[in-house]
Amino acid sequence: MSKTRKKPLPEIVSEAQWRVAHDRLLIKEKEQTRALDALAAERRRMPMVRIDKAYVFDGPEGKVSLLDLFEGRRQLLVYHFMFGPSREVGCPGCSMFVDQVGHPAHLNARDTAFAAVSRAPIGKIEAYRRRMGWAFPWVSSFGTDFNSDLGVGPREPQPHEAQDGEEHGLSVFLRDGTSVFRTYFTTARGVERLGSVWTLLDLTPYGRQETWESSPEGWPQASPYEWWRRHDEYKRKDAGSA
Repeated sequence: MSKTRKKPLPEIVSEAQWRVAHDRLLIKEKEQTRALDALAAERRRMPMVRIDKAYVFDGPEGKVSLLDLFEGRRQLLVYHFMFGPSREVGCPGCSMFVDQVGHPAHLNARDTAFAAVSRAPIGKIEAYRRRMGWAFPWVSSFGTDFNSDLGVGPREPQPHEAQDGEEHGLSVFLRDGTSVFRTYFTTARGVERLGSVWTLLDLTPYGRQETWESSPEGWPQASPYEWWRRHDEYKRKDAGSA
């Protein structure tokens, strides 16, 4: 005779007991928030490395350069999407991640562009992008050293893998005129908490560009809240160009 297993549920307590537990946890959450702010401040002081190679990607309308992906903006977030040349669809985990990336107008308002790069041919990328309903720029790096140079493959795939030895990750780039620099990279679980405009901007050298942030002198900053808009209310002047 089998026993009926109870559903796993948190402990049931009184309102007063719940409030005590909640307040105790809130202290730790505030400590974590302050620690994340300090980490972002340190990230804004990271050095950067010049990208000397003139990478040329395949886009839906022809050849595009890394500089083109900035769309005239100062900062660029590139998601290294696991989608190998022999695959017909993109990685499910990478697909979950980019599903979380919000409307690009909010990043654009902080002079920041977003794009994805994969090694699959552009025809496969475009077919999958249309299937998923994504509108962000997504280009093919097939035939270039871009993925290898930036540490995301290709490499010899392991038996349990099905993405042509691809790696995922997110790189941050800064443009100074026509010169491009890499300022940050994260992969594995470092990507898990990303997706909101706030967490993505916290990876960039200029951050959220709000006056409360600890940033180097001369960094672009404005009062918090004042730049916030509904995504259909931004004007090009708000979106930043240089």
